[in-house]
Amino acid sequence: MVDADLAGLSNNLVLGAVLLYVVAMLGYAADLISTPTRAERRALVGAGAPAGEPAAEEAAPKSRADWGRFAIAMTCFGWLLHAAAMITRGVAVERWPWANMYEFVVAICLAASTAYLVLVFKAKAKFLGAFVMVAVVLGLGAATIWLYQEAGAVVPALESYWIAIHVTAAIIASGGFTVGFVASLLYLAAARYEARKAAAEAGAPKPGLLDRLPGADVLDGLAYKAIMFVFPIWTFAIIAGAIWADSAWGRYWGWDPKETWSFIVFAIYAGYLHARATAGWKGSKAAVVSVIGYAALLFNLVGVNIFFEGLHSYSGM
Repeated sequence: MVDADLAGLSNNLVLGAVLLYVVAMLGYAADLISTPTRAERRALVGAGAPAGEPAAEEAAPKSRADWGRFAIAMTCFGWLLHAAAMITRGVAVERWPWANMYEFVVAICLAASTAYLVLVFKAKAKFLGAFVMVAVVLGLGAATIWLYQEAGAVVPALESYWIAIHVTAAIIASGGFTVGFVASLLYLAAARYEARKAAAEAGAPKPGLLDRLPGADVLDGLAYKAIMFVFPIWTFAIIAGAIWADSAWGRYWGWDPKETWSFIVFAIYAGYLHARATAGWKGSKAAVVSVIGYAALLFNLVGVNIFFEGLHSYSGM
C-alpha cells in the first residue's frame, strides 16, 4: 500500500532540495570569484596572512567570507530536504527507497552531497562546492525529468534485506566516486593552466577562475583520498551482490551485464590505486584513469539499463 500524500511530499522535497542546491551553487560561484588569485594570496601571506593550501580559505578578507558561509548553509539545508525526501519516499512505499533508477540516482546525489560536506569540514574543500553542486543538480534534474517512477511496490526479487546492504554500499561508493571525478577534472584543468603559465606560451595566461583554486597537487590529493576511501565500499557492494545473487538466482556470478560492468568499474579504480601505489602514477595519468572509471560507472548506472537486458532490469526504463 502506497501513501500517496507522503509520496507527493517526497517529490516536493526533492524539488526544494534542487532549488537550495542551485542557490548554494551560485553562492559558491560568488565566493570563488571573490577569492584572491594566487598572486594576491602570496601578497597576503607576505603581509601576515596564514600560509598553506588552500590559502584561498584563510587569505580571503572577512568581507568576502559571507558568500562561502551562505553557500555551505544552503547546502546543509538542501541536504536536509534531500534526506527528508528519501525518508518520506521510503515510508510511503514501506521499503528501502532505492529500488528503481529514479530512487537510485536521487540517493547517489545525496551521497555525493554528503561526501562533499565531509570534505568541507575535514579538508576545507569549499572550493569544490560550485562544481559538486553542478553535478548534484544535473543528477537530480535528470532523475526528475527522465527517470521518474511513481512510488510503488517492487518485484519480489528486491524484497530482501540485501537491498539495504548491497545497494546502500553501491550508493555510498558512487557518491564518493562523483566527488573524486569532479576533483580529477579540476586537476586536469588546473595542471594544464599551471603548465601554460610556467611555459608562458604566447604570454602567461591571464588570472581567471583556475587561478583562484588551490594548486593542482591539492586537487590531485583530494581525488585520491575520495577514491581510496570509497573503493573498498564498492568492492564490498560487489561481494554483497554476489551473495544476494546466490540467494536469489542460485549462483554467485553469471556475467550479467550489470555484474560485468560493475567488475569493469572495480578493475579501473583498482588499476588507478595500484598504479599510484606501485608505479608512482600521480597527476594527469591518474586523473585520466579516474575520469575513465567514472565514465564506466555512469554507463553501468544508465547505459546498461538502456542497451542491455539482464537479471538486473529493475530500473523501469
